[in-house]
Amino acid sequence: MSQPSQSQDQVTPADGIRKAIAKQMTKSYQEIPHAWMMVEADVTNIVNLRNHLKDSYQDNEGIHLSYFPFFVKAVTQALKQHPLLNASWQEDGIHYHKDINLSIAVATEDHLYVPVIKQADHLYVPVIKQADRLSINGIAHEIDRLAQAVKNGEATSQDMQGGTFTVNNTGVFGSVQSMGIINPPQAAILQVESIKKRLLVSDDGNFKMADMVNLCLSIDHRLLDGLEAGRFLQDVVHNLAQFSQETEIY
Repeated sequence: MSQPSQSQDQVTPADGIRKAIAKQMTKSYQEIPHAWMMVEADVTNIVNLRNHLKDSYQDNEGIHLSYFPFFVKAVTQALKQHPLLNASWQEDGIHYHKDINLSIAVATEDHLYVPVIKQADHLYVPVIKQADRLSINGIAHEIDRLAQAVKNGEATSQDMQGGTFTVNNTGVFGSVQSMGIINPPQAAILQVESIKKRLLVSDDGNFKMADMVNLCLSIDHRLLDGLEAGRFLQDVVHNLAQFSQETEIY
C-alpha cells in the first residue's frame, strides 16, 4: 500500500506590510458598518481632453498625464459641497475636517496598494494635502511626487498622515467594479474603475459610442446614508461632465 505523499505546499511568512493590512482591514470591517453604492459616468470629454493634451504635457512637464487627476479634481469639488463625506466618526463625536486631504494608493511590485507603516496599529498611505486648492496640473505633479517617494523609500511621515478621504485608482488594473474597505477613521472610500467604451442611446434616440466609468463608493453607515452618498456621487458625475477642450489644467 503506497504511503500518502507529503504536502508540497510552500509556506511563506507574511511580511510586515501584509500583516498590518490584515489587522487594519479586519478591524475596519468588524467595527464599521459598510454600505456600498455605484454609479456610472460618461467621461468621453475627459478622454478627448487628455488625448489632446498628453503629448505636449509630457514634453512640457516631464511627467505622464493620466486620467486620475481629473477624477481627483472632481472629487475634491464634490467634497466641498458634502462635508459629511470629509468627516470621521470618533469617540467624542463626528469630526468635520477643515482640510480636504486625499489618501491615494500607490502600486509596487509586491503590493497592489501600499500603505506605509509608521506605528504598529496604523496604516498610512500617501496623502495629497489640501487637494481642493490644487489645479489638475498640481494634482498630477503631487501624485507623481508621492508615488516616486513611496517606491524609492523616501516618503516622510508628513507625506503619509492626515488623510480625510480615500480615492483608489482601481481602474489601472482593469477592474470595472469593486468594493473598497474604509481606512478608519475616514468616512468613505471611492474606487475609480477602468474606463470602457460602450454603445449608448443618445438623447435624440440615435446610438453613440461613449467612454464610461463606474464609480464605487463605500461609506461608514454610522455617519452616512444612501441619500447623502447618492447626492455626493451625483455631484462627482456632474463635475466630471464639466471638463471640456477649453478646460484650463494649470
